[in-house]
Amino acid sequence: MPSISEAFRQYVHEPFLMFSTLLLNLPFEGIQNTGERLPLLLHACEDGLERGDEPSAIMNRFFRETLQLEDESQQIDFMFKVVQYVERQVVLFDSVEEAAAEKIGSRDGSQLLRLIRNDETGAYGEALRQFRGRIVFTAHPTQFYPPQVLGIINRLRRFIERGDRRRMTATLQQLGMTSLLSSRKPTPLDEAHNIIHLMREHHYDAAARLYGEIKAATGDASFDNDRLIELGFWPGGDRDGNPFVTAEITRKVAEELRLAIIKCYNRDVKRLEAKLTFKGVLDRVSALRATIYAALFDSEARIDPMDLLDRLHHIRDYVCEHYEGLYVDEIDLFMDKVRLFGAHFASMDIRQHHRIHKEAVTAVLKANGLISKRLDELTDSNLQRILLEESLSLDTLDLDSLDPVVADTFTTLSLIPQIQDRNGERGCNRYIISNADDAWSILFVFGLARWCQGSDEPALDIIPLFETVKGMDAAADVMRSLFAQPVYRAQVSRRSGRQTIMLGFSDGTKDGGYLKANWAIHQTKEALTAVCREADVEVVFFDGRGGPPARGGGSTNRFYASQGPAIARHALELTIQGQVITSMYGTPHLFSRNLEELIQAGIGGGAPGTISPEMSEVDIPGPDRQLLEELADEAYKAYEALKEHPQFVPYLECMSTLRFYSKVNIGSRPVSRGSSEKLVFEDLRAIPFVGSWSQLKQNVPGYFGLGTALGQLEQAGRLDEAARLFRDVPFFKTLVLNSMMSLSKCNFQLTAYMEEDPEFGSIWREIRDEYRRTISVLLEISGYDVLMEEEEKSRQSVSIRERIVLPLLVIQQYALRRLSTNPSNKEILEKLVIRTLYGNINASRNAV
Repeated sequence: MPSISEAFRQYVHEPFLMFSTLLLNLPFEGIQNTGERLPLLLHACEDGLERGDEPSAIMNRFFRETLQLEDESQQIDFMFKVVQYVERQVVLFDSVEEAAAEKIGSRDGSQLLRLIRNDETGAYGEALRQFRGRIVFTAHPTQFYPPQVLGIINRLRRFIERGDRRRMTATLQQLGMTSLLSSRKPTPLDEAHNIIHLMREHHYDAAARLYGEIKAATGDASFDNDRLIELGFWPGGDRDGNPFVTAEITRKVAEELRLAIIKCYNRDVKRLEAKLTFKGVLDRVSALRATIYAALFDSEARIDPMDLLDRLHHIRDYVCEHYEGLYVDEIDLFMDKVRLFGAHFASMDIRQHHRIHKEAVTAVLKANGLISKRLDELTDSNLQRILLEESLSLDTLDLDSLDPVVADTFTTLSLIPQIQDRNGERGCNRYIISNADDAWSILFVFGLARWCQGSDEPALDIIPLFETVKGMDAAADVMRSLFAQPVYRAQVSRRSGRQTIMLGFSDGTKDGGYLKANWAIHQTKEALTAVCREADVEVVFFDGRGGPPARGGGSTNRFYASQGPAIARHALELTIQGQVITSMYGTPHLFSRNLEELIQAGIGGGAPGTISPEMSEVDIPGPDRQLLEELADEAYKAYEALKEHPQFVPYLECMSTLRFYSKVNIGSRPVSRGSSEKLVFEDLRAIPFVGSWSQLKQNVPGYFGLGTALGQLEQAGRLDEAARLFRDVPFFKTLVLNSMMSLSKCNFQLTAYMEEDPEFGSIWREIRDEYRRTISVLLEISGYDVLMEEEEKSRQSVSIRERIVLPLLVIQQYALRRLSTNPSNKEILEKLVIRTLYGNINASRNAV
């Protein structure tokens, strides 16, 4: 069997080069000559940056010496055509890599089924009976392909897998003639439709088949854990900072999810009807199909999953008894689907900011004459009593006089029971509170839910999202105080004695820097686990993870395997967003493999290739904790100093693509929470913040401060302590490996011209020096010769992707430089910058 490196070359790199040559020579309308010129431009960019030329000089020389183009409009036209080609090269590489995933992934993929089968103690089987895994698809704006392009990509991947060169060539030509861009920003409903399509086409079958394989591997015919694989859903429910998500949108998306799963069931029962043609069986199957079919068109009809399962059980028993069990495996598969997806398909979460809830509570108390203006007119104990115990009327509340977002809160909370009636309780039973940092965050929502739903026992899990360093520091005390409150503790008991708590990696890293935020999250999880165990509450951590390491990304499975026994992990929940939806869950094989590895990490099976099952159960010793605390504090100081640099925000505004994110048609949500004309760092969302650093190829949030902290150990002659930490503590090693990915995607040659800039030269040098310092110390403590040495497949993939987009990045810098001089063709140059954003986002796969 070839090594991973050889397999990557054989199945990915060489086919990509061959197909890329084909792509570059296809006769796309109006851009035939661009394909043959693109390799020349790539060579010019690599040579020019190596010489220290700035992007403007590289492009001007290429126009003058290679193309002999003097006319500026022709130059700009050529650059747009280059962008078009690079975008399609990215799509091609995605398709080739995904087509080869099974061939390469089998070498380092999940060992879950093998672990279960070889488990003589039964420990893994028992853990699987209790484990809950939930991946939650979000609508965050990090993936721009419209549905028709996603369809082309899927077909292209299939033809590559089959070696069908004729159809692949035709599909490449179709790709060249199809716009990759949406003509308008997607609505929340558009975002929901896109992900529901992916769920229907890929996840519906794949989840049930994986569930069946795990059940078979345990050897236990009674295995029954329908929470082992759950899908969560944010499009249409997440309204934090998105005024376009309203109660009406939430209602429509919930109905789309209900209809989608009914359509899936109808398709499956129709197939069963064609096979179970036996006397005494066919009539039952036809009657079952009629029930499901009616629910598609009758808005008042409901499907009851328990009724479906009961009828399927009878059909199964009859087939086994009278017809030798023919096709019983297909009946079993359908039954597993009903167990997993019920009447809801995916559980829709509602999310809103704490500030909105405070305004809503204020409005209710004013309408009921309990305050005149402000909540602080009441004592804390009195306000708590009102929220937990008093039944207040909303009849006197004038919704039209309120801020529309606040008014929508009341409508949405009142809508939840209606969704539960149609989709089942699991259809919508979680409410997430952004920017939670005190007990009031949770109590406000509990009170509002009681008043809106007219019940002291709302069927709702109230989930605080602790996402700042301040919020995480307070989290354990907040939850301890709530569990000590009898009314809230009773609510938790009614919710199966389970409290879900969300931790936000994106804003945590933006707020506190890479090392400090990740260490704070780890400590917060340990503290919350201890608090919940003391209160006899089962804690479930829901991680708000983005694509890149700077937003909690990197190797998901390695991250969870590295957490150790002091953190509860009988259930793992995480957000999946942007490019990660398609790159990790975009095909049945990818969905199954990544979900297997997630489950494996959760039940203590380690992470393939990096963390053994034994290491995943090792807690962090006291001296190592002290060292991590020391490193985190020093890294935080360095990151805070950078944020306090007087040019920090202006640097992002003037020298990066930050100001262009609001103009990109990739998501419905605004880039900033606030409405201020002036950029306020606190209001800036993590996605454009991290994405802008990615476009600059500086990736500050993924490493800054780590090099300084380790450098101080080196100066004190203590770097061997960090080397031992890397070797013996999986948590630290995971952080280092993920940071190496961020560093591997940097390219300071691209912006080297900024070093002499009179306004921004000093901050550029500070970032560049930290980049160099971090690489040096990470290679030293790891003993590696190159970054990502243990991750050969990912390292090669990153290298190829970075080379593909290099011309695009040089063009982007060229356009940004031109815009800084106030040119007459400002509008067209801005469009050029915006177009370059797309290709880089998707080439990086986890750029934002």
